[in-house]
Amino acid sequence: MSIAGNADLKQACDAAGKTRGHQLLESLFDKGTFHEIGRFSKSGETYTEACAGFGTVEGCPLYAFAQDSDVNGGAMSKAQAEKVRKIYALAVKTGAPIVGIFDSIGGKLVEKGDLLSAYGEILRDANNLSGVVPQISLVLGPCIGTSAMIAAGADFIVMSKKGQLTIAPNGEGGFSQEAAENGIVALVKDSEEEAIKAVRQLIIKLPSNNLEPAAFMEESEAVSVPSVENTAKEAAKAVASKDSIMELSPDFGKDVFTAFSGVGIGTTVGLVSYDGELTEDDCVKAARFIRFCDAFSIPVVSFVNAKGFLSLRAASMLSSAYAEATVSKVTIAVGDAYGPVYIAVAGKGANADSVVAWPQAVISALAPETAAVFLWNDKLKDSKNSISDRKKMIEEYRATEASPLQAAAQGLIENVIEPEETRSQIQKDLTMLSGKRVHTFPKKHNNIQL
Repeated sequence: MSIAGNADLKQACDAAGKTRGHQLLESLFDKGTFHEIGRFSKSGETYTEACAGFGTVEGCPLYAFAQDSDVNGGAMSKAQAEKVRKIYALAVKTGAPIVGIFDSIGGKLVEKGDLLSAYGEILRDANNLSGVVPQISLVLGPCIGTSAMIAAGADFIVMSKKGQLTIAPNGEGGFSQEAAENGIVALVKDSEEEAIKAVRQLIIKLPSNNLEPAAFMEESEAVSVPSVENTAKEAAKAVASKDSIMELSPDFGKDVFTAFSGVGIGTTVGLVSYDGELTEDDCVKAARFIRFCDAFSIPVVSFVNAKGFLSLRAASMLSSAYAEATVSKVTIAVGDAYGPVYIAVAGKGANADSVVAWPQAVISALAPETAAVFLWNDKLKDSKNSISDRKKMIEEYRATEASPLQAAAQGLIENVIEPEETRSQIQKDLTMLSGKRVHTFPKKHNNIQL
């Protein structure tokens, strides 16, 4: 190559390396591992409005693309779509996760029909990859209209506070707090640097694809020792290994806690807890998390202290998510676990592999307040103080007919354990279940309430 040719190449490389997209990907990947693809591809007279390539995150292989807001505002174009689709195609071949970084003013409208095809092809490819490799969207700027649909199709969305995610073509709404509260975004971070760090932390907790086992995790001792005073959420956090908890969607469905964590078995586990009466948001949050864990063979450990559901449709969705999941499932009843809640998340209908309870748990077909009055009402026939005697009767029913020992006698649970034995019980169950294999009916998928 001539001296002039070398100079032209150096100039082109320097220009490509200074774009915002290139710099974002450099900060996402381990230092020195980012390899760009399609570096010099053009969209009209300019370079393509996105940077793409592969590298590693803590040694884990990863493909990623980043929209270049300083190149035509990062506008989606046919050329950008081709670069993004190449990333999807390589991820299919190699079984590596994908991160998409979104920061764009929208679409390159002058391309008209080509733009429609470009959006449609990306949506199709992303959908086909769902459940095959983990997909993470990182929203650092405007992500509007159809681009928002592409970002929302990922397994998890991480957003910086200045990001914007909305399907409205005029860019109305979709700011980070709103996106967090409606459940579309898993994590919101104050800065771009923190958001990128959160994506890196999430990647290393996940397997590369649906054929690999749960990701290996170096672990320390538990956060604390569970106690009888714990809520389900507190119990779930207590059994987790220190510094391993990554909570998702904390501002959505607040009576349900979902997190990736370690519990001392050396791999990632999905923790879910239920407290109180479960709303539609609670059920949606839990069902989506369980379905992701099932798709990527991440064991699910559930902690239950919930009295009932407030939405039939959402309850059906959650029940279906548990019943369909073939991954290892361990449930601990730490408090109330009766009626539909027990059936949906802990009973035979949930296909739980192991169900244990703390001594103070309440397991019953009906709420004790209802069951005692319905079944034992004759005990109040000669009562001189019906209010006081009814309370005593309910407590007696709770302590006898709805006790975990009675549930164990009926085969509804496997064991009654002390709170401090919980982490050890989980470790034993999941270790034994590590070789679990389930054969299901041949079908495309089940049909759940959405």
